[in-house]
Amino acid sequence: MIETRLLHYFLAIAREQNITKAAETLHVTQSTLSKQMMDLERQLGKQLLIRGNRSVTLTEEGMFLRKQAQEIMELVDKTESAFTAGDEIVGGDIYLGCAETPAMEQITKVFQSIHADYPGIRFNIFSGDAASVFEKLDKGLLDVGILQEPAIYDRFEYTALPFKDVFGLLMPRDCQLAEKEAVTLDDLDGLPLIFSQQTHHGPSRIEWFGARYDRFHIVATYNLLYNATHLVEQGIGCAFCLDGLADTKSRNLTFRPLDPPLEVDIVAVTKKYQPFSPAAKVFMERIV
Repeated sequence: MIETRLLHYFLAIAREQNITKAAETLHVTQSTLSKQMMDLERQLGKQLLIRGNRSVTLTEEGMFLRKQAQEIMELVDKTESAFTAGDEIVGGDIYLGCAETPAMEQITKVFQSIHADYPGIRFNIFSGDAASVFEKLDKGLLDVGILQEPAIYDRFEYTALPFKDVFGLLMPRDCQLAEKEAVTLDDLDGLPLIFSQQTHHGPSRIEWFGARYDRFHIVATYNLLYNATHLVEQGIGCAFCLDGLADTKSRNLTFRPLDPPLEVDIVAVTKKYQPFSPAAKVFMERIV
């Protein structure tokens, strides 16, 4: 069994890319750290580090271990935090995975109310797409995921939240479509489009697009919107996205909703049978 102490040492070396510097941050001698890493390599039967004169690099096995070790240490920290919080909720950590959603404005008001009552509670927010949030939920690295109407998986529970997101098209202000109040499915024919990599996920989106999705002229895809907004400003395409995510006041951008409207529910996703820390329980009680 690998000791978490060795994983902590290994991650320090991976971060510093130098055994001497890693030893300094860990407050151990260089020889001790080198010996510990050689012991770890012998235990795993794999070379993890390529040792150079001035730096070390990770082998393929080392890169795999780094990813696994990061997740293990995150889980250890999360578990320790839950126990240190104690029965009386005076502190502790809440681990949230959030997709891009304007509903975060309302959700942060929940953060504010929790912080006012329990200033010792700390929020750890991971931003990513639904796939990465589900992966971390499944591994126990997150308490709750905040997502838009995701695909339903049996091993998760879904709690509807009192928020909705509105889909539409982000375009340059001087775009001809900007003269319209709303965008129809016919307007998208032949138009260069920029889609989220998860646009066609979710029952309401499948129903709205129908079979026409496969015929769209998609020039780019994105997983988080910010970089895609620059493509829109340069006239490369119009981005299918949520209202309220892009800065349409100070930039050459404007947003038009869809007709008929396409709205999606926001849900809190948790892993089935996963016990909550006291801090996470407070969040779930206040968010619904």
